[in-house]
Amino acid sequence: QVHLVESGGGLVQAGGSLRLSCAASGRTFSGNPMGWFRQAPGKEREFVAAISWSGRLTSYADSVKGRFTISRDNAKNTVYLQMNSLKPEDTAVYYCAADVQITVVLRTVASEYDYWGQGTQVTVRP
Repeated sequence: QVHLVESGGGLVQAGGSLRLSCAASGRTFSGNPMGWFRQAPGKEREFVAAISWSGRLTSYADSVKGRFTISRDNAKNTVYLQMNSLKPEDTAVYYCAADVQITVVLRTVASEYDYWGQGTQVTVRP
């Protein structure tokens, strides 16, 4: 059974940093793109960042570009999201997702991902 488990969320002051991790089990995703999404209360799930299987290609939402960095360690079957200069508007539940397609296309639509974690809460105080 495939599981994606996020960790690293928490409460932080504006301007602070957090590092989220997403550990996969049940199968390897070393050949697949992975992504991070977030969902704030009352809002739709939105794309945050994606990374190719090799880590050489990345894509970011405009709202996080220059502040967030996505990376991966295929040996550990884990994807990371380093979040710096956090803002109150970054407050949301953050989800990691896996795309089972063997592709270099980095998808930004949630429905195009196949596996999801349970999410981790990130709260940024003003």
